[in-house]
Amino acid sequence: MDLYFSPLACSMATRVALYEAGAEANYLEVDPSTKTVLSDGSDFRAVNPIGLVPTLRTDEGVILTENAAILQYVADRFPQSGLGAAEGIDRTRLHQWLCFTGTELHKGLFVPVLDRRAPQEAKAYVLERNLSRLDYLDNYLKGRDFLLDHFSVADAYLVTVINWTMATPPIELAKWPNVKAYYERLRQRPSVAKAVAEEFELYKAELARKKAAA
Repeated sequence: MDLYFSPLACSMATRVALYEAGAEANYLEVDPSTKTVLSDGSDFRAVNPIGLVPTLRTDEGVILTENAAILQYVADRFPQSGLGAAEGIDRTRLHQWLCFTGTELHKGLFVPVLDRRAPQEAKAYVLERNLSRLDYLDNYLKGRDFLLDHFSVADAYLVTVINWTMATPPIELAKWPNVKAYYERLRQRPSVAKAVAEEFELYKAELARKKAAA
């Protein structure tokens, strides 16, 4: 399968999940500015017309988009990994946390704060309205190692999003000690540590390319 990704973007969650599952994949880096696939210079929008990562091409050639859907596909494709959840309320809880991470944190909190073109007033408004979502998460994580009773694709997504606090100084993890402990604990997990280290190096290379082109 092929995973189209950009370094340290939300697509890193799928890399974590694939590493956790011990799955083989081709990792195809996409320049987020030009929407170019770096390995061959092709237009990524020919694969995904809206040009967003992650995008996954399965072994059967099916194109999948949207982080939550791709993560659930990986969990179902590699059931031995334990990344998913059993049918019933456990699977619904998995959906719940994938949706919470994707909507309430990823899009609702971090994307506006990370947007360099967003007015400071808009960012202040988002922080005022939406930091309570981290309060909710902090309370939920009290006494828990994971979002479910085991490491799942929901954790792969959440640790990826929390990793963005490195680039969002107004969101200081020390204010949420349970979230901070969760993040630090998961950063030590081999699949997460490997994905972060590799993508951080790719991110630095991306910055160097942009500087040289400026």
